[in-house]
Amino acid sequence: MDSATEHDDFALSRVPRARRYHWFSIAVQRFGMLSSLASFLIGATLGFGMSFWHAVLAITFGAVILEVLTVFTGIAGQREGLSTSVLARWTGFGRAGSSLIGLAISVSAIGWFGIQNAVSARGLAGLLGGLPAWGWALLFGLAVTAIVMFGIGSMAWTAYLTVPAFLALAGWSIVVELSKHNFADLLAARPAGPEMSLLQGTSIVAGGFIVGAVITPDMSRFNRSGKDVVKQTVLGISLGEYVIGLIGVLLALALKTNDVIAIVTSTSGFLGTLVIVAATLKINDWNLYAASLGIVNFVDQVFGRRVKRGAVTLVVGVAGTVLGAAGILDSFTQFLTLLGVVFPPIAGIMVAEYFLARTWRADLRDSRETGGLPASSPVWVPAGLAVWAIASLVGQFVDWGLPSVNSVVVAIVLYVAAHALGLVRGVGKSSTPAPHVPQHS
Repeated sequence: MDSATEHDDFALSRVPRARRYHWFSIAVQRFGMLSSLASFLIGATLGFGMSFWHAVLAITFGAVILEVLTVFTGIAGQREGLSTSVLARWTGFGRAGSSLIGLAISVSAIGWFGIQNAVSARGLAGLLGGLPAWGWALLFGLAVTAIVMFGIGSMAWTAYLTVPAFLALAGWSIVVELSKHNFADLLAARPAGPEMSLLQGTSIVAGGFIVGAVITPDMSRFNRSGKDVVKQTVLGISLGEYVIGLIGVLLALALKTNDVIAIVTSTSGFLGTLVIVAATLKINDWNLYAASLGIVNFVDQVFGRRVKRGAVTLVVGVAGTVLGAAGILDSFTQFLTLLGVVFPPIAGIMVAEYFLARTWRADLRDSRETGGLPASSPVWVPAGLAVWAIASLVGQFVDWGLPSVNSVVVAIVLYVAAHALGLVRGVGKSSTPAPHVPQHS
């Protein structure tokens, strides 16, 4: 075993069976991703515009959509032991297309890493003082960067510590506030904000974690079986959406606001700030991890150079931390939100190719038996890129239904149709570099 490759978390190779984790370890991290400020925000948004029981329905429908998509992308990643951007070479995009996916994921993940880091820092500065917000942002961002540099193992231990702490703190937060209200009255309360339809609510829930569904192979490649993927997905998403989402719903109904930071800090003060920190930590380490994997693949495919994931993590972690602390990334929020439109179709195309079209499945299967990668990959898959563009436009401009779901369904249908018409074929052929062999003196 190449220790350098292992330390880099097999960024450009398959994760060996001997290096896979128990499903519960991955499930805790999946739940950690969902038990974040974003989930609180989604819940509070629903509670501000919907009654409790309508919010429950929206969360249920949204969670089912996410679980189905996540299970399929997750099983593909688990079987092949490959990250999202590497697997994409043989699931509808080709070498050049996969590098674009890696770059898009990285830009989005770095941006949100910096923004969420800055949000936590402002909470710490306001409550603890001692340092200005930018100082807390630097400390917090560098701490997350150090954790991610050591890979999936250190991230697992971080989850073991922060997830129980987050649950305890969030539980305290809701007990403190809801003790002041009649629970039955909250269940029957009318929302304080403009009324939101069930379709809108479901779209918010499904769209809120759709990028997480796309990058599931980054996580599920460390699973031991497809059953493990299903267990971690159902447990992680169900608990994350229901527990954290419904806490947000109830607090929004109780306090008549959707301001998440105000909700949490006003209910439990210092403990509320710790909730924010714990929640941000467990989503931000995966933001940074996904960014590092995407950049490693991009540099490998575009420049033909193999860079170490740990070194990439350090560079992008520092860059994201500094940009977020300086407030520069805040002006890019709209761009990052727009970028999120391109992700759902990626999952649809990968699922359609891997499970239905199966154009390159034999190459993946044969190489999987030897623990390596296919000897070559297409440079481009024009049909895949065309479907990606069309489905993204549908997600952006078609208002009917759920935009994220629309784009996934359109991507699957168009890709399968293109395959049936014989249009799915690679253009160009790229040889896969031989695996790195460590040098011994």
